Amino acid sequence: MGVALPQEAYMSPQNCPKYEERAGRYVPQAGGYKAFLPKPLPPDPPLEYDPGLTSALSQASWALGRLEGSDEFLRINTDLFVAMYVRKEAVLSSQVENTQATLEDVIEYQAKVRHRRFPPDVSEVVNYVRAMNTGLARLAEIPLSLRLIREMHATLLEGVRGADRRPGEFRTGPNWIGPKDGTLHEAVFVPPPVAEMHQALGSLEEYLHREEDAPALVKAALVHAQFETIHPFADGNGRLGRLLITLFLCEKRLLRRPLLYLSRYFVQHRGEYYDRLMAVRLRGDWEGWLKFFLTGVHEVATEAADRAVRITGLRQAHEELIRHAGTNAPRLLDLLYVAPVVSAKAVRQSLGVTAATAHNLIRRFEKLGLLKEITGKGRNRAYRYQPYVDLLNE
Repeated sequence: MGVALPQEAYMSPQNCPKYEERAGRYVPQAGGYKAFLPKPLPPDPPLEYDPGLTSALSQASWALGRLEGSDEFLRINTDLFVAMYVRKEAVLSSQVENTQATLEDVIEYQAKVRHRRFPPDVSEVVNYVRAMNTGLARLAEIPLSLRLIREMHATLLEGVRGADRRPGEFRTGPNWIGPKDGTLHEAVFVPPPVAEMHQALGSLEEYLHREEDAPALVKAALVHAQFETIHPFADGNGRLGRLLITLFLCEKRLLRRPLLYLSRYFVQHRGEYYDRLMAVRLRGDWEGWLKFFLTGVHEVATEAADRAVRITGLRQAHEELIRHAGTNAPRLLDLLYVAPVVSAKAVRQSLGVTAATAHNLIRRFEKLGLLKEITGKGRNRAYRYQPYVDLLNE
C-alpha cells in the first residue's frame, strides 16, 4: 500500500478570485440552468508546484519506475497474466458505475461456463475488456485521438446498456450528472453544450499531441479530468475516461504493459474523487486534483509491484509442485495464467492433447490443490485456478 499524503497536503493555495474561472466558467442557458464551459489545457495561471505537489509527483514517479523496472517483476512473463489485470480493471472501473459483476463472473463468462446465473451487467464489464484491448492494439497504428476514443466507445457500448445512445458518436444534445431520472435543473453538474463541447474536444486532442515540459503523469491527470468535464458521450464517459489514463501512459512509454489501474483507488475514495473534480470546476483547484491523482498512482503502482513479486513466488512454487505431473503440466500452468477457468475440452484444444490426457492433467492439478471444480456437474465440468484468482482478488 502506498503512503497517503496528509490531509493538509490537499489544501490548495489558490483561494483568491483570480482562480475561480481558472478551469472554465458557468454560463446560463436558455432552459434556465447553467452549463460549464472548460478552458483549454494547460491550466492558466500555470500549475504551482508547491512542496506537497512536488512530493506527490516524486513518490508517484518512483512507484511507477519500480513497477516497470524491478528485477522480480521482470522475471515473470507478464504476457501470461496481463489479460487478468485488464479484466480486474474492467471490474473495478465498472464498479464506479455501481455494477455488481465480480472478477470470477467475468472469467467464467468469458470461458463460457454457464453453471449459474450471472449479473446482467457482466457483459458491460466484458465490453470494457474489449475496449481496452482495442485501444492498446490501435495505439500501434494511430495516436491517441478523438478517432480512437470513438472506436473504443463503440466497443464499450456494443450490445449492452447504453447501446441505444449512439455508441461511437459524440452526443448531439445536453448531458448532465445528477440524480437518477432527474432533470437538468436537479443536476449536480452540466457539461458544455454541443457546439462548445466540440471546441473543447478539439482543444483536448491538440493538447494530447502537444510536446511540452509537463511530466506525463501530470498530463495524464489533466487529460482525465478535462475529459470527464467535457462529458462528450451520452453514456460511458466515466469508464472511457479511466481507460484514457492507462492508454496515455502506455503511449508515452511510462508503461510498457497495461498494469497500472486507478479504478480501485477511485472506488475506494469515490466521494473524494468526485469532490476533487468539482473543486477544479468551481475553484480552479488543479493542484488539489493532481495531489489526489498522484497519491493514487503511488499507492496503486506500489501495490501492483508487490503483487507481481507475489505472483512470481506463486508461479515458482507451483512449478515445483507440478515437477512430476508430466511433460504437459507446465503448459497447462501457462494456460491458467491466461485463462484461469478451464474445462477438459478447453485444455484439450489449447494444448493439442487427447481427451484422456486433458482429464488426467486436470485430476492431477485438482489433487495438488491448484484447480477447484466450480460447476458441481457430473459432465461438462469447469475448474478455476483458485490460488491465482484469490491473489488477484485481494
